[in-house]
Order: sequence, then C-alpha cells, then structure tokens
Amino acid sequence: MRDLSISVYFARAVLQNTVRMGLEPAELLRRNRISPRLLQEENARISIERFADLQVSTMLAMQDESLGYASRRLPIGSWAMMCHAVIGSETLGQALSRYCRFFQLFDSAPCPALEEDEDSLTVRLDDRGQARVAAPYLSELLLFNSHRFACWLVQEQLPIQVVRLNYPMAAQAADYRHMFYGYPVEFEQAESALVLPKGIAGRRINQNEQSLRHFLRHPVLIMLTQNYARSSWTARARQQIARNMLAMPELPEVAARLELHPQTLRRRLSAEGTTFKDIKNQVRRDTALHLLGKQGLSIEEIAHRSGFSESSAFIRAFKGWTGVTPYSYRKGL
Repeated sequence: MRDLSISVYFARAVLQNTVRMGLEPAELLRRNRISPRLLQEENARISIERFADLQVSTMLAMQDESLGYASRRLPIGSWAMMCHAVIGSETLGQALSRYCRFFQLFDSAPCPALEEDEDSLTVRLDDRGQARVAAPYLSELLLFNSHRFACWLVQEQLPIQVVRLNYPMAAQAADYRHMFYGYPVEFEQAESALVLPKGIAGRRINQNEQSLRHFLRHPVLIMLTQNYARSSWTARARQQIARNMLAMPELPEVAARLELHPQTLRRRLSAEGTTFKDIKNQVRRDTALHLLGKQGLSIEEIAHRSGFSESSAFIRAFKGWTGVTPYSYRKGL
C-alpha cells in the first residue's frame, strides 16, 4: 500500500543528533517538504515517502548511516555493501548469519548478533561491553531493519515470536504495532532482541542481484511500505475503501463485497484491534498526505479524492490529524 503515514515521533528521532553534528534540523525538514511545526504536535503524522526521504537525506548530511546514535560512525554505503554480501545466500538462516557478521566487522555498538536454539532464531543487539546505553530509536531501527530485510529476502511476512526492548515504551503503542506487524513487543527487558521461529531458517532466498539493484534505489522506503500480508480483514477492508474513495463506502457495503455479514466483519476487525471507522479515517488521512505531495492538485481536488464532499470538512479533519492546515503542510512552512 502506497498511501501510508507515520508518527512524527520517528521524524524527531531521525533528527535527534543533527544539532550536535552541526546541522540545522529545520533546513532538513524543509528540504524534504515537512513542516517544522508538525514536530511540535504530539499526534501529528507525515507521509511515508517524506519520512523515508528525510531519513536518507539526514544520513547523507551526517555521513553516518546510524544517524549519530552508534558509538562510532557507520559510513555511507555500509548498508549497500551488506546487501551485496548477503544476496548470494541460499537460505534465510545463512543470510541472517552473514547479515550479523557483516556489521560485527565495524568497531561500533550496538551491533546485531545471531543466536540459535531449539525453538528460535534471535537477533540480539550486542553492546560489546561498552557502557554507552543505546538510544531507543537505534534499537528500534536495527531490529526493524533486521526483520523487514529478512521479509524482503524471502518475499514473505515473517512471524515474530517476540520483540524485546531494554527500555520503557518510547513511542505510542500503535507505532510499535505498525513497526513490528502487530507481533508482541515487551519493554524493560534485560536486552534488546528480535526473536523469530527457528523454522524460518530454511526459507529459500527469493531475491537476486537484479532485484537488489531495484531495492537499493530506496531501501528505506521499500522496507517501510512492503506488505506481504494481504489476507488480513483490515487489509481487505482498507483495499475496498481505497478503491471507492469518491463514493466512500460504509461498513454494510464493504461487508457485502467481502461476502460477510456486517456484524461478522465488525467482529473480525475488532479481533485485529481496529474498527471500520478507524480504517476509513486512516485511508482518508493517508490518501490526503500522499496527494499533498503531488504537484498540480488543488486542495479542493485532494479533498474530493480523499472522500470529502466539502473542502471545509477536509481542512478541519486534516488539522485534527496533523495540527496544521493542508496549505501549511504542502508548503512545508
């Protein structure tokens, strides 16, 4: 799904070390057409595309793929070279082993380390005996990248037994659900780790040098937007709504298209932790954020395409989502 958004928590985290590195965060935001005012709003969101571009441009400006969080700078190009080192693997277990060994070549902490037992494969963040405590975002980024890259390698949404983080919850619970596909996340644990089922080690790698070239054009965006779980009822309902934005279908109509009784659909969405109203609002919001990044569309047209009959209602809703008007968001003021 292209029309996705992300909490400004992650934009703040990307920019956390910019001032210390002699960079101006407001300039990086404007360069990527993100309003600095958005970062002052607790519940604001930005489009996935703009966030991905912000993360890449901040890494380039810092000349550090760890965004200033690791104990030593991770040179630009490290991720691409890791991918080339891994892509020739035959199985996922072999790929994860090479993935971790690559980052262990750098004198930097934390770094991923692979451990196996009878039931699980664990990517553990090793602090290498250094006293420095990893910032929450670095731990989240390392574990997120490990899982999403593994999913990309086998073109499958890989199950997670549990994600362990050695600090209190730093973002909203919903952010962690999106980050780790709704699998369990435990906080204030002894160490930070991604625990996967042992059975996935034998999965065959479904990527090659040719597909890697495409992946490396924008790996941050691809890992943020890849979606191999198209069978959930949330995804199906979202797809039906997104296909009919101009008519903005209600729950009975969507249920009929999915060949379900409305009450059955309502129960299944509830079991997945959401409601039809929430999904509809999310589709509207994410569609609007996506369209505002395109040139040549008026606010009135974006409101219409986002399922609003009146621009005034759209502007009120948008300000509730982001804390700013669509005009301010578009200008990146």
